Amino acid sequence: MIRVLVVDDHPVVRDGVSATISADPGVEVVGQASDGPQAVEMAAALQPDVVIMDLRMPGGGGVDAVRAMKDRGLPAAVLVLTTFDTDSDTVAAIEAGASGYLLKDSSAETLLNAIRATVAGETVLSPAIATRLASHVRSPETRANLSAREREVLRLVAKGMANRLIARELFVSEATIKTHLTHIFEKLGVVDRAAAVAAAYELGILG
Repeated sequence: MIRVLVVDDHPVVRDGVSATISADPGVEVVGQASDGPQAVEMAAALQPDVVIMDLRMPGGGGVDAVRAMKDRGLPAAVLVLTTFDTDSDTVAAIEAGASGYLLKDSSAETLLNAIRATVAGETVLSPAIATRLASHVRSPETRANLSAREREVLRLVAKGMANRLIARELFVSEATIKTHLTHIFEKLGVVDRAAAVAAAYELGILG
């Protein structure tokens, strides 16, 4: 059972999202929060597997909440669900530690698949968000020195593929993919898959 905390300042949205994902027998909504600070406290108390987080809330924004959760070492994966797809919102949320970023016009199936993917440690970016990130292209001189195979692995990570699927796609072992990811993280100066994807788009490695 995947335990989920839903965070949004609009009660109707919270209830709608909760009802949608609770319809899946493998998902349980363990709580709802109306702003960032409340979300952090509830995440600490309830220990959900996934926090579905809105970004702009009067009582405290989602980006600060994501950062606070990571600073406190809370294990929950954070899946941003918002109406905002600007470059600053997207990059800030992912760099703060969000595992995925979806827009509120996403289908119920997309949302549920994203919840499962984030629990599995995968990165989830809606096509619109991936396009936004792709606009953060920098000059070739600033690109990290990634090998062709590392770029290929990173491109598949950006598509939300798990390590085992990437290994199958590239006809190598899963251990090899993990080694590639370790090198990618080191070269980009990041600690997880979502941050690596964000950094890659910013640097123009993916685009």
